[in-house]
Amino acid sequence: MRTVLHKSKQYWLTALKVLLLGLTFAYIYYKITSGATLRWNTFIAEIQSKNFGYVVLFILLASINWILEIAKWQMVVSKIKPISFYEATKQSLAALTVSLPTPNRIGDYGAKAFFYPSEKRKEILLLNFINNSAQMLITCLLGSIGILVIATSYSLPFSEENLSLALLLLVVLVVAGYFFRKKQLLIKGLSVANLFQYIKKLPNTIKLKLVLYSLLRYTVFSFLFFIILLFFDAEISVLKAIPPLFTMYLLVSVLPSFFIFDVVIRGGVAVWLFSLLGVPEIIVLCTVFTMWLLNFILPALVGSFFVARYKTTNL
Repeated sequence: MRTVLHKSKQYWLTALKVLLLGLTFAYIYYKITSGATLRWNTFIAEIQSKNFGYVVLFILLASINWILEIAKWQMVVSKIKPISFYEATKQSLAALTVSLPTPNRIGDYGAKAFFYPSEKRKEILLLNFINNSAQMLITCLLGSIGILVIATSYSLPFSEENLSLALLLLVVLVVAGYFFRKKQLLIKGLSVANLFQYIKKLPNTIKLKLVLYSLLRYTVFSFLFFIILLFFDAEISVLKAIPPLFTMYLLVSVLPSFFIFDVVIRGGVAVWLFSLLGVPEIIVLCTVFTMWLLNFILPALVGSFFVARYKTTNL
């Protein structure tokens, strides 16, 4: 009977892996061929006349970006048990592959949890949330500065009514968070109060490293975006590029998106912001598309190898 159950589990796991990999590759194929943001032949035409020596630099910076993210996960999960850098790489890239076709890549949470025993999965979900929240904290802080600079430098049409509504919404959310701090969230036994208590009990070294790694990673992918803009002949200085860059990352992080519209939203926000500086649309779209290929598609292809090799012994 145990043998039959084991074989049944193996069949279901194989089917699940095929489904997940099928969805991921279908997503990649659709985004490249649909032309929803940028037609593939237009992109190829834009890079054919460029010096491909820069591509090595782009791949190097994208690799550093992911090395920092993997190091973050390795460091955070050490709260439960130490894992090797290779194991952290396997978990991070496999989770990226699985999460790519999901809304706001929420599948990352479940994918990482499945590398751990069932009794540890709730805590893994919590640690992953803290890991992502640290990156979001940096994005919000620097993005707020970017929005302030953009709003004051380019006289954007923000009405007093809209600003008042936004402030009122923020106050309502803070008040609601306070009154419902002890209410159970999506995970059984987890509340806002418990979450803050858990974060408070984390070693200070982990919290400090988490923020520093997040800041370093933010710096790397922001610099990568800037030099890709220059690669596509954008005439812009780094000081001029920083405010729209920081604003763009904040806006695309808080806007909800389904996988079909993910790149479209990023491209639309980037085009609008950099148009304020006179950067042509085609340059911005090529930059967004290149960033997407480097930071999501290439690591997801590597992650598909780890998804394919996932064993039921991890369950």
